[in-house]
Amino acid sequence: MRNPLSARSSGTPQPLGRTPHKAPQAPLRCSGGEDTPPEASEAPAREAMEPGHYRFRHVARMEWIKLRSLRSTWWTLGITVCGAATMAIVIGINTRNGGGDLTNNALAGVVPGLLLTGVLGVLTMTSEYTSGMIRATLAAVPGRGVVLAAKAAVFGVVALGAGEAGAFISFAAGGAALRHGIAAPALTRPEVFRAVVLAGASFSLIGLFGLGLGAILRHTAAAIAVLVGGVYLAAQFIGVVAQGAAGYLPVLIIGNSLTTTKPETCPPHAALCPHFLSAWAGLGVLCLYAAAVLGIGAWLLARRDA
Repeated sequence: MRNPLSARSSGTPQPLGRTPHKAPQAPLRCSGGEDTPPEASEAPAREAMEPGHYRFRHVARMEWIKLRSLRSTWWTLGITVCGAATMAIVIGINTRNGGGDLTNNALAGVVPGLLLTGVLGVLTMTSEYTSGMIRATLAAVPGRGVVLAAKAAVFGVVALGAGEAGAFISFAAGGAALRHGIAAPALTRPEVFRAVVLAGASFSLIGLFGLGLGAILRHTAAAIAVLVGGVYLAAQFIGVVAQGAAGYLPVLIIGNSLTTTKPETCPPHAALCPHFLSAWAGLGVLCLYAAAVLGIGAWLLARRDA
């Protein structure tokens, strides 16, 4: 006689008085050999994936991956370096007076190249707002100040490396292009070496200035317009209207303070003769500009919705 309930539940006839049983399961063990429940083994993985557990080095690594994966980053920096070197060669070939500041002439291509670096700094920030990636970034890293600091650190180091490479290449190319028996300035002279190094550092500072503008305005066209107007066009206007303030404008600091080896002198009875800062004072002013813009950007980023 068979049990009908047992037959219906299993689909296979079972002898009366016997109940099916399962094979015993081995307990889960961790690497140390102790029994560990499944919930305990999954807890560290959940904790590592929870938002807000990223440290600065993790965020900086993410920003580095985003920056290096864009072809426009390397194309822009490459064009900047090649353009500065090309202008140095052209100026060197056409130099006729060996008594001028040959180092400043060789580094003249740095000033136009700063525009591309500043635009790249703007795009580093505003592209995340355009694509909507900023929401995912801030969801993974709620500390918005950490996000902006990581962006500034990564982009600043990349721009500094490209700027120093461009400055030294331009200096070498401009010196090699000199003709008419004019001797190239020696890099072993302290003032020449200082001018070349500070010219490369200006790339990073103007790039960070653009990054801060991108964080403030969050719109690519508006940030680029402010960058071009504030760094380049304002220098021409203020230099005529207020000569005393001309020496404190970024582009004039770079062209007349950081990259010079001889003090600027005005011809007698000159109508326009602004006073320019020394090299280290000009570098300090540029650092203040970049820090102020980044500080305002961080303050707004922490108080506005993404």
